[in-house]
Amino acid sequence: MDQQGDTAEAFITGYERLGAWSGVLDEINVFPVADGDTGRNLMISLAPLRGIQERDLPETRRLLLFAAKGNSGNIAARFVADLLDADSLDRLPNAAKTGAQNAWNAVHDPTPGTMLTVLDRFADALGTLTDPDSRKNSLEAVIDRIQAAVHETPDLLPALKAAGVVDAGALGMFLFLEGFLKTYYNLTEHFRSIPDIFGNYLKIDTDFDQSKEKGFCVDFVVRLDANTGLSPDRLADTEESLLVYTDRDYAKVHLHTNDVQTLKQRAESMGEIVRWSEDDLARQTADFRIPETQGPIHIVTDAAGSLSRDFARRLGVTLLESYVTLGETCAPETCVDPETLYKAMRSGTPASTSQASVFERHQHYARLLAQHKHVLYLCVGSVYTGNYQVAGDWKKQHDPDNQLTIIDTGAASGRLAAAVITVAEYAARAQTAEQVIEFAQKAVEKSGEYIFLDELRYLAAGGRMSKTGAFFGDMLHMKPVITPTARGAEKVGIVRNPEAQLSFAKQHLSKNLQDSGNSLILLQYSDNSKWVEKRAMAEIRRLFPNTEILLQPLSLTSGVHIGPGAWAVAYC
Repeated sequence: MDQQGDTAEAFITGYERLGAWSGVLDEINVFPVADGDTGRNLMISLAPLRGIQERDLPETRRLLLFAAKGNSGNIAARFVADLLDADSLDRLPNAAKTGAQNAWNAVHDPTPGTMLTVLDRFADALGTLTDPDSRKNSLEAVIDRIQAAVHETPDLLPALKAAGVVDAGALGMFLFLEGFLKTYYNLTEHFRSIPDIFGNYLKIDTDFDQSKEKGFCVDFVVRLDANTGLSPDRLADTEESLLVYTDRDYAKVHLHTNDVQTLKQRAESMGEIVRWSEDDLARQTADFRIPETQGPIHIVTDAAGSLSRDFARRLGVTLLESYVTLGETCAPETCVDPETLYKAMRSGTPASTSQASVFERHQHYARLLAQHKHVLYLCVGSVYTGNYQVAGDWKKQHDPDNQLTIIDTGAASGRLAAAVITVAEYAARAQTAEQVIEFAQKAVEKSGEYIFLDELRYLAAGGRMSKTGAFFGDMLHMKPVITPTARGAEKVGIVRNPEAQLSFAKQHLSKNLQDSGNSLILLQYSDNSKWVEKRAMAEIRRLFPNTEILLQPLSLTSGVHIGPGAWAVAYC
């Protein structure tokens, strides 16, 4: 057996099992702050594991350090950085023990009842795995131990008890470790049913009092300057939720602060800042919502549609992720900052997209059917990806009660999003699943989109047109207009500048929206949100004063291939 190869596969499986439940983790994230981002942060932080087979371990550790985000993400990344040493059965217990201890040490004020407790329980339980002849029973005993640790979290943390949920980070690590262990020991015939195990602890009590926070959640990496003598640990004197760990001459810091400017000055005094991100806690806690009662059918679609993670959550829609690779980093599409992406692309950093694995998609389908009686999957067009075929094949084997309905929309990008938004709004007031399915089929037929490109070189970089054609097109200021159809992306026009693009959009919307009072228009931007909102949206609103008009970022699956400066208008 190639143990090193099996270990790499175990890390990937753990990550993908976690990914299928990341949205649920966001929904139950109330500690230490009810900001709904634990699932997102874990997916961002552990994303370097997807490429573990192409890198050596020091490089993977460095990427984990750079990617780690949020309290839960940093703890998980610190633990996994040591778990990477477990390239054999003999080394697994010690690697887990070291990782758990270093995770505890990284947190300035560690709290029992979080994922730290799960990591401790995992490391302690691994001693039962020493007998190869009874590894299946021993493995289940280890999983029993970490499952029990998750169950105990509401008794250890009053905030969880008040909300009626288990700790989101603890549950996230249970999912990761179960996937890791069962793949590591080649015992992946089935995974435990999370709804059966945790039941009502996966939904926040409706009377939970959500506290509002102030300040910012900050993550940064600094290359330490030995001459300054300043340690990141000194930040504990003035900041909250401090977490610090080092890798060679780099230090990773996570904290909550009310004064970003002063914090950045203090960070610069330690050395060179090589990575910085900040989230507005006031906005995030204000946007955090207890999920409302679902309609008769749950809507799911691909993240390749132009729907942000937050907007989809408000609609009650589940997004199935694609992945964006920018330079050496990779993350789920909805977790990538568009501003960072387009700025890097303009500077020449290579960007690409990839699909989730078949296993990850299967995990999503199983999770959805375990949580919802009826599910409607509005799938990106089969001409663009193999998602429709993968879902259909899975349904044949695992859906005897016909819970899952799959529609090949023939759409992508904003056209897919416009149909999904319309269906989700209808589903919230519909009486039966059958009504929603029938409505969805009509909505797909009545949706369309026009995508306006700024530069052709990004299409050429992705192999979607010749570099010569892109060069002459840009030189002559010829900008194609494309529309996603069931046959693929089709060119429907050529214009020279943004004003001509806007005229094209107005002309074709007027032809297609016969009943503008009962329609939806979705405007999408890349790195040109101000122009799209102030110029295009204002002009289209004057033309369609009674129409619902929404503004969303362009799908990054599309944005990576058509590049910055692009924008689009979709309708249903």
